[in-house]
Amino acid sequence: MRGLNCRQNRLVTIPNPFPDLARAIYFKNARTFGMNLSKRRILYAEDDPDTRELVSFLLTRSDCEVVATDSMDQALTSARSEHFDLYLLDNWLNGSSGIELCRELRSFDSQTPILFYSGAAYEADRQSALSCGAQSYLTKPIENDRLVGEVFRLIEGVQ
Repeated sequence: MRGLNCRQNRLVTIPNPFPDLARAIYFKNARTFGMNLSKRRILYAEDDPDTRELVSFLLTRSDCEVVATDSMDQALTSARSEHFDLYLLDNWLNGSSGIELCRELRSFDSQTPILFYSGAAYEADRQSALSCGAQSYLTKPIENDRLVGEVFRLIEGVQ
């Protein structure tokens, strides 16, 4: 919740005095409209530790369960042994590329949506990702709300 601080003429963040009430109203409305309330599971492959931590935190705060990895081998091991609602990939990984990982994922899982979130901003990078089976491609940096919104848009589009 935001309010205007008249003395300093700037916006300040005011904590929500009823967070549990807001959450209860959200969940009641979600059940009324038949929304699935289980945590979404996301496999996140990112080579940069700071970005991996930040995005994992952001998605966890959005009621997602995130399994984060920095290599193609770890990502494939997790993807083959566990269920995920979305694969979130970077273009560059330790020892391989997100494009290679995307192709490998598609060789055994054609249903789970794949979202690239990468610093590779050329149109050729985007086209390569989409042609190997990804549903969407976002270029870093991007607003947090847009990233989370795209994650949920892709997940909800499958269910």
